[in-house]
Amino acid sequence: MRLLDEQYTRTPFYGVLKMTAWLRENGHPVNCKRVRRLLRLMGLEAIYPKPRLSLASPGHQIYPYLLRGVKVTRVNQVWSADITYVRLLGGFVYLVAIIDWYSRYVLSWEVSTTMESEFCTSALTRSLQMARPEIFNTDQGLLAAAGQSQSASG
Repeated sequence: MRLLDEQYTRTPFYGVLKMTAWLRENGHPVNCKRVRRLLRLMGLEAIYPKPRLSLASPGHQIYPYLLRGVKVTRVNQVWSADITYVRLLGGFVYLVAIIDWYSRYVLSWEVSTTMESEFCTSALTRSLQMARPEIFNTDQGLLAAAGQSQSASG
């Protein structure tokens, strides 16, 4: 996974077949199925123009973007959350952070070795013990992890 991540950083346009060939050239006997599984596990896919990008999948709910036209002028007006992964020597950890948009202060954060929802909700719960935002904004990546609604007024 480390090698895949490093090569993906250098060549994000490599798909499964090119990534498999590259690993084999470097002495790693892998097949396409393993490379495909690992890339999916890491959330990586080749960057190339994909067909019909602007069409939503059937049943996909569109949530309103609450921050369009909103001027952030005070603390606790808008909070945001995001989740990412951090590569370490022994593997990966996932990091979630809750941030106040006005002060750019990280209200809380949490790390986990798994993509379970508990570490996301734990970070949010700790933030809500300090204050309540008027608007809480997340992207869809956090939604899948935390099982929360798209945006919520607090």
